Amino acid sequence: MHRRITGKLVIATHNPGKLAEMKELLAPHGIEAVSAGELGLGEPEETGNDFRSNAAIKAIAAAQAARLPAFADDSGIVVDALDGAPGIYSARWAGPTKDFTAAMAQIERLLQERGAATPDRRTAHFVSALCVAWPDDHLEQVEARADGTLVWPPRGTAGFGYDPMFLPDGHARTFGEMTSIEKHGLPPLGLGLSHRARAFVKLAEICLEPR
Repeated sequence: MHRRITGKLVIATHNPGKLAEMKELLAPHGIEAVSAGELGLGEPEETGNDFRSNAAIKAIAAAQAARLPAFADDSGIVVDALDGAPGIYSARWAGPTKDFTAAMAQIERLLQERGAATPDRRTAHFVSALCVAWPDDHLEQVEARADGTLVWPPRGTAGFGYDPMFLPDGHARTFGEMTSIEKHGLPPLGLGLSHRARAFVKLAEICLEPR
C-alpha cells in the first residue's frame, strides 16, 4: 500500500543543482523540505548496480540518520554508442571537483573515437530514479527517462551536469538553454521535459496530495 508524504521531508542530496530542482518540484505541495547538507548528514557510498538501488541507499541512510522521511534521486546519462556509459557513474566522471565540462569533453572524445558523428549515432537518455524512505523502512520508488541526442559543442549555461550537450527529442534547444521552469517545471507553468520531472509526476500520484 502506498504511503503519503506529510510533514517535514529530508532531501538526501549534497548536489546544489539537484537540491534546487527537487525543492521546486515539492514546493507546490506544501512540503517542508530540509537538505541532508543542512542537517550535517554524510553521503553514503553508492554501491548499487542501477539507479534505483543507489537512490534507495541514499534515501534509507538519510531517513535512518534524521529519523524523518527522506527523498533521494539517483540519475545520470546513458549514451547508446558508449554501451550505456557513463550511466550510474555519471557524477563520478566529473571527478571530485565536479568538473562536468571535462566530463562532457570525455564523452565527446569517446564518441569521436567510435565514429559517432551523426545524430542517429549520438542518441542518449537521462534516467532519474526517485525513492522516498521512512524510518520504519517503508519505501516508495519510481523511475523515468528523457530521450534525446548529444550535441557538440555544448550549448547554454543553465541547468547542471550534462545539460548543455543534451538535446531532448522534439526540441531545438538543449537542457542547458532552457530555463528551470521549462526543463522541469510541471504544466501549466513548464513543459515537464526532464527525467526528474517525469519521475516526480509518478511519485506525486502515489505519495503527494493533489495540488
